[in-house]
Amino acid sequence: MLLAPSRTKYRRQHRGRMSGQAHRGNTLSFGQYGLQALEACWMEARQIESARIALTRFMKRGGKVWIRVFPDKPITAKPAETRMGSGKGAVDHWVAVVKPGRIIFEISGVSEEIAKEAVRLASHKLPVKSRFITKGEAESVEA
Repeated sequence: MLLAPSRTKYRRQHRGRMSGQAHRGNTLSFGQYGLQALEACWMEARQIESARIALTRFMKRGGKVWIRVFPDKPITAKPAETRMGSGKGAVDHWVAVVKPGRIIFEISGVSEEIAKEAVRLASHKLPVKSRFITKGEAESVEA
């Protein structure tokens, strides 16, 4: 099942800006290892889910995985061959706004080699450059 908000106060949003570094969610809070974004992007719910599946399949459902991003931004689209005007389109899909430095996934309960390979496989499913980090190392992104 794809991640999406169960209910929202307002159905449609402006696109907004993605400048700057992540100030929240940029340190490991739950697990020993993590996947950290190095670029800004809109990460779709489908991409988060496919990365999660790749991660858990390689770990053979051992260990624990935390998803640190949630797609709470609605992206609208108008139907094909529709004339201009007549308002904003209906919600098409949901995205998470990811900034550089944001932790996307956290893992614990597996060895570092398994975690590193699982994160590598998951990173191929995502639209952003990322890196593997561990609890001990400094968790800052070089701008």
